[in-house]
Amino acid sequence: MPLGAFLGADRGGVDRIEGFESWLGVSVSVGRAYLPGNSWTDLQGPDWALDPWTAWRSVEPGRLLVLNVPMVAPNEPPLDDEQAARLLRRGAGGGYDNHFRALAQRLVRRQAGDTVIVLGWEMNGTTYSGRCAPDPAAWKRYWRQIVTVMRGVSGQRFRFDFAPARGAHLIPWTSCYPGDDVVDIVGMDSYDQEPGRTFSDFVTQPYGLQAHADFAAAHGKPMSFPEWGLYDHGDNPSYVCAMHSWLTTHDVVYQTISDYCPHGVWRCPSNPQASRAYREAFGASGGCRPPAR
Repeated sequence: MPLGAFLGADRGGVDRIEGFESWLGVSVSVGRAYLPGNSWTDLQGPDWALDPWTAWRSVEPGRLLVLNVPMVAPNEPPLDDEQAARLLRRGAGGGYDNHFRALAQRLVRRQAGDTVIVLGWEMNGTTYSGRCAPDPAAWKRYWRQIVTVMRGVSGQRFRFDFAPARGAHLIPWTSCYPGDDVVDIVGMDSYDQEPGRTFSDFVTQPYGLQAHADFAAAHGKPMSFPEWGLYDHGDNPSYVCAMHSWLTTHDVVYQTISDYCPHGVWRCPSNPQASRAYREAFGASGGCRPPAR
């Protein structure tokens, strides 16, 4: 299963991969980056983000570049519902096509036309302006518009990843699904996060891990986990081991841990037990035995 970690969106993230690989004992095949969402120009892909990551991608044919792309700007902190809905409706009508066409062209020129695009991630929550709840119908039309525009660029082979946050949050993520013809991967961001304490809680909660797996299977799509890691329960090796088991027993295209505090392992010294569990599970040994808590 292709493995990666979010280590930074700029050249520093690329530079950290070698250290992460040395620590883990296996090669990283997934490069993970985000476009900023401060302005509409950001959504076209600034050189400082695209240049180092597409160069890393081009070194080895088996590498996969995964790029989170906001749907609106400014994306964070979030606009209010009325403003967000207005942007969604304008985007659905083609008002922002030029930005996404430019991004697609810039990726293709850099030999990264096979990038996985995580578009409008965590749309069921409240964190971003590009969320779904202010106008779900417009959000879905806008997603379709963006995908159509980017697929229209010669040389592209993009895959589009629909990636909600685990759970119901502000709106059920199923209400935001834009259609099988414009989604290639059904992802989920899944942290060790309330509500719930045990991994079983995260599996069975409404719109949780089991619902994700069932939905992806029903729609004939593979799964992904663009973001996962620790959150509410501290240094939790049991969560890491359970995630490894879940990832390796389902149809997962790729997975990337968020490797910074409080979520991560290599770069977060406050999680020593989880770090050890991650190295055992995802490293060369391939096993995972969490200590008793």
